[in-house]
Amino acid sequence: MSETRRRFAMAACLLLTSVVSSTRAEHSPRTVAGNLVICGGGDLPGEVHSAFFQLAGGKQARIVVIPTASESADEPPSESFLEPWKSLGAAQIERLHSRDPNVANDEAFSAPLRAATAVWIGGGDQVRLAEAYLGTAVERELAALLARGGTIGGTSAGAAIMSQVMIAGGNPRPEMATGFDLLPGAIVDQHFLARNRATRLWQALDWNRKYFGVGIDEGTALVVQDRTMTVVGDSIVTFCWNPSSTRPSRTETLRAGQQLDLVACQRAALARVAPALPAADSVDPSLENGSLLIIGGGPLPKETIPLFIERAGGPDAPLVVVPGALEGNPPDDSDFVAMLRDAGAKDVRVFHLAEREQCFDAERLQPLDDARGVWFSGGRQWRLVDLYLDTPVVERFHAVLARGGVIAGSSAGATIQGDYLVRGNPLGNLEMMYEGYERGFGLLRGAAIDQHFSERNRFADMAALKQAFPQLLGLGIDEGTALVVEGTGFEVIGAGGVAIYDQPATEYQTLRSGERYEFLKRRPAK
Repeated sequence: MSETRRRFAMAACLLLTSVVSSTRAEHSPRTVAGNLVICGGGDLPGEVHSAFFQLAGGKQARIVVIPTASESADEPPSESFLEPWKSLGAAQIERLHSRDPNVANDEAFSAPLRAATAVWIGGGDQVRLAEAYLGTAVERELAALLARGGTIGGTSAGAAIMSQVMIAGGNPRPEMATGFDLLPGAIVDQHFLARNRATRLWQALDWNRKYFGVGIDEGTALVVQDRTMTVVGDSIVTFCWNPSSTRPSRTETLRAGQQLDLVACQRAALARVAPALPAADSVDPSLENGSLLIIGGGPLPKETIPLFIERAGGPDAPLVVVPGALEGNPPDDSDFVAMLRDAGAKDVRVFHLAEREQCFDAERLQPLDDARGVWFSGGRQWRLVDLYLDTPVVERFHAVLARGGVIAGSSAGATIQGDYLVRGNPLGNLEMMYEGYERGFGLLRGAAIDQHFSERNRFADMAALKQAFPQLLGLGIDEGTALVVEGTGFEVIGAGGVAIYDQPATEYQTLRSGERYEFLKRRPAK
């Protein structure tokens, strides 16, 4: 290691300690505003170049190439750095290079980045990139490019620099430094299989336990769009998670065309440093105050709406509809809101926040402050998790129960009420257990709630969950069916049944309309 590099690595490690300590205090999952094309080095196949070029804007692309990681970047400009994009016909290609951070901090120097649709960061040594650009206008403009929906690609060193916790060199023991934080929550390594770098990535993860690892092999790229990560190219991308007190280390290998969800990967890493879930011992699911209406999807039982209004305190009670499980920006005046008003409710509000950060703004939460009834819509339960879990919003949901109110929900709005969340994978609803999305809002403690149960033949899924976590109370609710939970038990209403998995084995019992169940005795009421 050169003396310059050694001094930089020592300074970067000090900076890294400060940065990581501060970010860990508020280490919450984030998506990528624009697009990333993170390449493992070596000879890149045409589909990788094509993926970057199309995301950059195709023939209208304005691409800035940064060759600073290369030792030869100081030599007279070479067409080789620009050739891949020239041959594809980009509208504009510029070269941006300096080794002086003072130059990189000059607004005139970074001006080409403000007009760019994409940036390509070449290979070499990632320390050269960090020495020149970390904390300068160039780094700020890269972040701004992503924020406006642009694309950043990089290969080898240009891939390593994309993670804030950066592997600067060394093998098998990594040298750590600070990168650009373009791929949040991850540590990126490149030439992964070709140079046998698994050991150093695992060591880096052991030192940074809230992060997951991304090992990208040569000839391969990980394309990140918002939260969807897709593999492109000839080889594989390896994802790694640290072991926890209850789970072994985890490795997942993806080939071309396969996908993972970025936020789920971040959540899985964070879950492994949090208390184990679910609790090792069974938990009494009873309610001290208030009521829950937990509906299995499909047509609502006819008793549900009148019961919701009555349990909230009558027609004058303030009711709140939470449509956050739906995709997109839901309307303020939905058919369900009209249904509540037609049933006599006079004070119906819609509560929806577009961004998680808004959950910490007390003024925005005022509709929940005096609510006597909250209704969660159907959709996908992971959206409710991403918006509201671990924020003051969930505290206010619990406060509705504490003051004797009622919380209801159908389909996803039923599952989210449980302690253990099922079918949380953002990429599909077939997996019963999905690490990173295993916590619900905990309104019914010690329970896991599934819906559309008989209609979608979900019995084996609940049996598998019980085998993994025998301490949980499993509740599988059919469509058109609901549980009315109060005190130490619940009553079934509606047309279908409720499958109750309350023993360590996989057997279950079914209750139907009018039948009751006692939580403390773990059996139907006689």
